[in-house]
Amino acid sequence: MSDSFGLETLDREQCLSLLASAGLGRVVFTSRALPAIQPARFVIHRGAIVVRTPSQSALFAGVLDSVVAFAVDGFAADLTSGWYITVLGRAVEVRDPIVIAELETLPLGCWTGQTDARYLRIPIETVTGRRILGACSNEALSVIDAPDELSGRVCHS
Repeated sequence: MSDSFGLETLDREQCLSLLASAGLGRVVFTSRALPAIQPARFVIHRGAIVVRTPSQSALFAGVLDSVVAFAVDGFAADLTSGWYITVLGRAVEVRDPIVIAELETLPLGCWTGQTDARYLRIPIETVTGRRILGACSNEALSVIDAPDELSGRVCHS
């Protein structure tokens, strides 16, 4: 099924499949009352996205018990095709020692090497996704919906 812009709308199962194929996403949150985006390695565990971050990080402080967005995408090198997925959910710290022991076996190393890293869980409450099948012209290769200054057309490539 396509949306009003001609992008393929992905169902929940397609979104989850693409999420599972990626290992890097971006957490969108609020830090000091301003929007913030931070890349994060992740896994899907028990119906949720799980990331690991130092307990003193802006990410940990900014997302704890807050609704956040998590974005993942994949595009061809020439940017003419690809997909993007957005997840919304309330981030919580994983505190159950049994679940933490399970997570410690997964590939979620902390980039900073800090030993005080904590696990954050973002339940996949809402998930949306689109697939871009090809550029509508050679003039625009952006997923941002912007009018073409010369023709007034909107290109969603």
